Amino acid sequence: MRDCREICLFICVLSILPLVCFSANFVPTDNYLIDCGSPTNTPIDSRNFTADSFYKNFLSTQQDIVASTSLKSITSTSDSPLYSTARIFTAPSKYTFPINKKGRHWIRLYFFPFAYEKYNLSAAKFAVSTQNYNLLSDFSVQKNPVMKEYSLNVTSDTLVITFSPSDNSIAFVNAIEVVSVPDDLIIDDANTLNPAGSYSGLFAQALETVFRVNMGGPTISSGSDTLQRTWVPDEKFLIQPNLARNFTNIGAVKYVDGGPTENTAPPSVYGTLTQMNSADDPRSNFNVTWQFDVEPQFQYLVRLHFCDIISKSLNELYFNVYINSWFVAKDLDLSTINNNILAAPFFKDMITAPSASTKIFISIGPSTVNSNYPNAILNGLEIMKMNNSVSSLSSSTAVPLSSTSGSGSKKVGLIVGVSVGAFLAVVIVGVFFFLLCRKRKRLEKEGHSKTWVPLSINDGTSHTMGSKYSNATTGSAASNFGYRFPFVTVQEATNNFDESWVIGIGGFGKVYKGELNDGTKVAVKRGNPRSQQGLAEFRTEIEMLSQFRHRHLVSLIGYCDERNEMILIYEYMEKGTLKSHLYGSGFPSLSWKERLEICIGAARGLHYLHTGYAKAVIHRDVKSANILLDENLMAKVADFGLSKTGPEIDQTHVSTAVKGSFGYLDPEYFRRQQLTEKSDVYSFGVVLFEVLCARPVIDPTLPREMVNLAEWSMKLQKRGQLEQIIDPTLAGKIRPDSLRKFGETAEKCLADFGVDRPSMGDVLWNLEYALQLQEAVVQGDPEENSTNMIGELSPQVNNFNHEVSVSAAQFEATSLDDLSGVSMSRVFSQLVKSEGR
Repeated sequence: MRDCREICLFICVLSILPLVCFSANFVPTDNYLIDCGSPTNTPIDSRNFTADSFYKNFLSTQQDIVASTSLKSITSTSDSPLYSTARIFTAPSKYTFPINKKGRHWIRLYFFPFAYEKYNLSAAKFAVSTQNYNLLSDFSVQKNPVMKEYSLNVTSDTLVITFSPSDNSIAFVNAIEVVSVPDDLIIDDANTLNPAGSYSGLFAQALETVFRVNMGGPTISSGSDTLQRTWVPDEKFLIQPNLARNFTNIGAVKYVDGGPTENTAPPSVYGTLTQMNSADDPRSNFNVTWQFDVEPQFQYLVRLHFCDIISKSLNELYFNVYINSWFVAKDLDLSTINNNILAAPFFKDMITAPSASTKIFISIGPSTVNSNYPNAILNGLEIMKMNNSVSSLSSSTAVPLSSTSGSGSKKVGLIVGVSVGAFLAVVIVGVFFFLLCRKRKRLEKEGHSKTWVPLSINDGTSHTMGSKYSNATTGSAASNFGYRFPFVTVQEATNNFDESWVIGIGGFGKVYKGELNDGTKVAVKRGNPRSQQGLAEFRTEIEMLSQFRHRHLVSLIGYCDERNEMILIYEYMEKGTLKSHLYGSGFPSLSWKERLEICIGAARGLHYLHTGYAKAVIHRDVKSANILLDENLMAKVADFGLSKTGPEIDQTHVSTAVKGSFGYLDPEYFRRQQLTEKSDVYSFGVVLFEVLCARPVIDPTLPREMVNLAEWSMKLQKRGQLEQIIDPTLAGKIRPDSLRKFGETAEKCLADFGVDRPSMGDVLWNLEYALQLQEAVVQGDPEENSTNMIGELSPQVNNFNHEVSVSAAQFEATSLDDLSGVSMSRVFSQLVKSEGR
């Protein structure tokens, strides 16, 4: 009998052991908590910070300077005792911590700038680094207490933290934590955005915690978190708080084996959430969006925490999740993910692409899968900055976007590169391999550097050309468009790449305004030859622009490939991008006539790309940001890094990996990966609606049906209600017939199937027609009914499905130098007058 009881007791112990272990707090192997400058230990919550005099053997500094202040001078904070003392450094000083268990560690640094004798800590300016990473550069704290939290993978037996004063200043620190992190807290793999894919290599990344947010709940102090993290409420980040409501059910949270643990996030995070404030209305259709300020040019690890504590049954809640309007999850059903267990925690890690934006938007919204219960939830969020290619987390050492291909992002580039497009590129390189080798040997004999040489696009022969900047031998690609600029010349032109001269940032890199010695203004795009994706785009840009000359294509003046650089020099476009004149930049509103003329100019450029050469060239990234304006607002198409030659005569399409910009991308191309000129036509149709409405093509802050401009505009166009969404500054200023023709043109461009879309030539004709209708108001009677004029026009002009008997290319000059020589307005005037037919 006793044996049976012992066996039963043993079984019970075994059954509850996983639960006990599951809820047990993590005990860090390395746990250094230092109250710097303090003569005594300082208890904080359940932990004890040791006076740094105990760690004197860890510290290497020239002067032993400690400072203190009264608690009254410190703003209210739960950790305020830590900020009452500090250690001051007048020269580079180091803390060296023995590491007993290699792996990821927290580094938490506490700063509060109080005044002490002759040292004013608010004037301190300094850097903080470890053996492998730069954590802070030119750092200063002006007023309030600051805690910086980092997560580093320590691979050596010691961790050295160095404080280095800047500009004859001082450095200081109030407290330091170096604490082991659970091995499974940061896993090695994640998903990527823009482009969507997988990421591997998080183990090696240094991370800085930027935000840690408890959706729908209160502040969670470090004492209530197993890893001593602090979680803040989400209210201040909500763009429209009235669209959101909170819900709490902490007792419902069920941590399951193989899923997140309390170390991932505590029950007080998974047991609270923010949801749609839909009042169970089945017609509710909007997104809840949070906005977070971040530093540009860095990648970010975004961890989203979910736990369905509101559903009463399985498969009840479906919703969508977005980051910066990119899908993170579509039709997400948490019960399916968690093996049909409700209220089980789940998290998703996403890696953002480096961006010039200073904002990250997180949105949740309803799915169409279950429209009876439109709702969406988010329980918690963490945003962590990732180190860049120079192993830095400091904004003052940010590198151009194209240079961030180091470390983890290289892996993303490799993943994206293994595609059909890359395979074709390799084949092309192979064809020219012998010619390139011969050219490079000749260049080396002539004393030139062994840097990248542009691919010849003709026969691979070289030409020697004189230049006012240098005497250089260049490939035929270069000889077609301009000169090879020495790097020092580019430095002088851009004031040594002065950051204040930056006029744009794109996927390839930064664009600087510059001025050559002769006074010529230029735009200088600087890339990184070590970036495989950047190198491909660099070559494509040179190949394309060295073939074409057109007044509505941005001209390439020269290039620089010295010192392993990839630099392109373009004509300077004084008025910037079309996008900047439509919204977001505060420029004066463009008139309707100006907008039509800009669209016509861009259409001419694209029409030339499609028809002006032996084989069509497909731009693949048509958008308002790639339409530039000169001082006279003349439009020129730019950025040919993604361009691709079109299909052969006996082919209907080119099969290639999908590339382009979200919101402008041809859905047929996206579905079938079959590229044609009609993909550019679709993107241009989106631009037309963007020009008319003066709003972003994707705006997650709007109600769901209005988020996508193309979809929303098409709905209203088909209802005959397009005038409801035009730019308010144009209200009453557009001739109804001009608006009708413009709307019909955009609608045709956005046809679901490419075969139903017009050619760019037809688009050009119809835009010219819309301009004629608009100008008729100015030239004639304002009350004149334009239907009389329409009746006089050739029916061919107004018919998309009928091929115009004489193409625009035949009216224009046939020279490859410029196919825009003949004004479309003059052509139309001949069509209107009977004697011209």
